[in-house]
Amino acid sequence: MEEFRRSYSRLCRESGAEPQEAVLQQLHQLPRGRLDLATQSLTVETCRALGKLLPREMLCTELVLSDCMLSEEGATLLLRGLCANTVLRFLDLKGNNLRAAGAEALGKLLQQNKSIQSLTLEWNSLGTWDDAFATFCGGLAANGALQQLDLRNNQISHKGAEELALALKGNTTLQQLDLRWNNVGLLGGRALMNCLPSNRTLWRLDLAGNNIPGDVLRAVEQAMGHSQDRLTTFQENQARTHVLSKEVQHLREEKSKQFLDLMETIDKQREEMAKSSRASAARVGQLQEALNERHSIINALKAKLQMTEAALALSEQKAQDLGELLATAEQEQLSLSQRQAKELKLEQQEAAERESKLLRDLSAANEKNLLLQNQVEELERKVRCQQEQLFQTRQELTSTSAELKMRAIQAEERLDMEKRRCRQSLEDSESLRIKEVEHMTRHLEESERAMQERVQRLEAARLSLEEELGRVKAAALSERGQAEEELIKAKNQAHLEERQRLAHLEDKLRLLAQARDEAQGACLQQRQAVAEAQTRASQLGLQVESLRRRLEELQQELSLKDQERVAEVSRVRVELQEQNGRLQAELAAQEALREKAAALERQLKVIASDHREALLDRESENASLREKLRLREAEIARIRDEEAQRASFLQNAVLAYVQGSPVRTLSPPK
Repeated sequence: MEEFRRSYSRLCRESGAEPQEAVLQQLHQLPRGRLDLATQSLTVETCRALGKLLPREMLCTELVLSDCMLSEEGATLLLRGLCANTVLRFLDLKGNNLRAAGAEALGKLLQQNKSIQSLTLEWNSLGTWDDAFATFCGGLAANGALQQLDLRNNQISHKGAEELALALKGNTTLQQLDLRWNNVGLLGGRALMNCLPSNRTLWRLDLAGNNIPGDVLRAVEQAMGHSQDRLTTFQENQARTHVLSKEVQHLREEKSKQFLDLMETIDKQREEMAKSSRASAARVGQLQEALNERHSIINALKAKLQMTEAALALSEQKAQDLGELLATAEQEQLSLSQRQAKELKLEQQEAAERESKLLRDLSAANEKNLLLQNQVEELERKVRCQQEQLFQTRQELTSTSAELKMRAIQAEERLDMEKRRCRQSLEDSESLRIKEVEHMTRHLEESERAMQERVQRLEAARLSLEEELGRVKAAALSERGQAEEELIKAKNQAHLEERQRLAHLEDKLRLLAQARDEAQGACLQQRQAVAEAQTRASQLGLQVESLRRRLEELQQELSLKDQERVAEVSRVRVELQEQNGRLQAELAAQEALREKAAALERQLKVIASDHREALLDRESENASLREKLRLREAEIARIRDEEAQRASFLQNAVLAYVQGSPVRTLSPPK
């Protein structure tokens, strides 16, 4: 199972999909010989991988795929792979909602597979489409291995039942069929009932829940009873046949033993005849040598024929290898084109995402630009407000200067009134310019203190007032210049910030343009890669064409070799026929020689009867000679033992001399 898991993971990754963890876990936990993937939602890639692996899996005898939510494509791929499996015995496809494509794939499976004995198809929709179910029934009729079929809850109508009846007439192996909870009806029940006399193997048929009348069900049950009786009698006959075959085998063994004993006796007689007919045997030996020469010639011709067949097989293997190379090249080309298409699609998606991101950044930059423009307009509006305030301060400054002049003219009469007015004007100016003109308030306070010190002298007060007026004017001018400088600084800062923001936006736009250029460059590179891939594909196509031409040439050479082989075989057959004729003539001559040998044997028997007494005398002489020979052999064995003892003594002496040890005195044996 571990090798099965690795192969499954490799095939899933080759197809561009990750293997399902649930399937890997089930494969890790399952025992040998059984693959249980029940209630696992199998994808199309998983079905494709299983369809490729199951024909090569020689240990899986049970496959359970109940409630796996198989799609039409997945079920087709899986069943197509099972067509070449020769080990699977049990297949469970319960609750997968198989429809037209599944029914057609099941029909092809039953037509091609020769190993599945039990098939469970409960809770599917095979009977919904009549043409597809007819294909399924055709596969069932052609199947020669299935013994148990479960078709419960498959929406089978009376037309489907009629197709099943036709299939049962042609099927010779199905024993159990379950059709409960379908829509067979009266017509379908009668069709099934009518087909039962033609079927001799089906002994169980369940039709409950099909709206079939009771008399039809009873007739079917009666037919099934007859089938069961027939099955029991068939099994008993098989048992009896097995017993009889064993007895026949035992008798054959006894006859073979008797025949062997007879052959041994015949061999003994032949040996005795061979001793008396050496002359005829020499002649037969010569003839046998001639026959052996003929056989050697025939063997040489057979070896030559085998060499030609080996060369033919080698050429066929080369052609097959070239075909496999062509198939692998086509598969590599297809996988390369698919991979490049996927990469191009991914890069196009990335380019589209980059372009959308750049557009979003550009819209954000435009929004920021609008916000900056609004801020600039607000700043300009503030500057205008400050200019208006400055103009108002200027007007107020002119009014205060006029009032100071009037106060200087009327200082002698109304000093206190001027003081109050001056204070009031100063307070008003301070209240109006409390935040924006702080320097001006400070100078006005200094002028007020100077006026309090010089109250007594009007001339000094007038001079001080004029000085204060000049100072105020200078302060106002300085404050105006400062305000204008601050306004200019604010404008410059606003322009600088705007320029910086515009420069930042331009940098962003430049970066976006660079990114767009990079994306376009990447697209161009991808296009170049696609063009290179297309050129490579064209080169591969040229290679494939060259390989095809080479294959055609090899096929032509193979056809020529086949023709040569056929001519050689025909020539060899003619020579063999001629040699067979010669051998038959020689066999006829041998038969004549055998007849002569039989005549000689008869003469030898007469001579043997005459010379039997002489042979008995010779046997007694031979017995005496054998006794003498035995005594002579015993004496020779004794002499050999003495020589072996002497040799061992000499060897010990030499070893002792070489090693420097004193020679042991060994007394020779008597």
